Amino acid sequence: MSSEWLSLSEMAEELGVHPSTIRNWADHGRIPVHRTPGGHRRFRRDEVMLWQQADQASTASEAQLVIKNALTRTRFQISEGALTNQSWYKKLDIDARQQYRQSGRSLLQALNAYLSSESGSSADAEARALGYEYAIRARRYNLNIMEATQAFLFFRSTLLDAMYGVYEAASVQSPLVWSNLFRRITAFTDSVMLTIMETFTAFDR
Repeated sequence: MSSEWLSLSEMAEELGVHPSTIRNWADHGRIPVHRTPGGHRRFRRDEVMLWQQADQASTASEAQLVIKNALTRTRFQISEGALTNQSWYKKLDIDARQQYRQSGRSLLQALNAYLSSESGSSADAEARALGYEYAIRARRYNLNIMEATQAFLFFRSTLLDAMYGVYEAASVQSPLVWSNLFRRITAFTDSVMLTIMETFTAFDR
């Protein structure tokens, strides 16, 4: 490995962040740093490479921990009977209610697989399939487009509430982990919701 030394500004350019970010990381021990006799910060390229590899592995591990905890909390909340307070849910018979509970589980399983995967290439197709399933199920049980959307938003809100709860209690502090998770969750669930609306519109034409 190269033992080339980098200055603070060179290090910032290397990682694509502001120099003040590198300074903060160095001063808080997040990144390996050395001091010259004059007190200037210097970084060894080989140490930085090792640090990046370790940091990426840690970030991936943190993301998996967040996903697991959030989905566990969501399943628990759904099982507590929050559904019974929903106006659209009160219109359903026993069989229909069971089917909607299964829809909630399908959403969580698909989202878990998507967030856990390295590639999101099949995510849009899976999201659209779920949206179609929600729409067909709603029409089968005589829910209108508004009620079908409310049903889906219930499950999405439950999931997001669980994520916020995990965020507040977690030791995971990486902003990158949280921003990426919430961005991917939003993109996936938006695709599901749009497909529900598109399916209803297509049938009503």
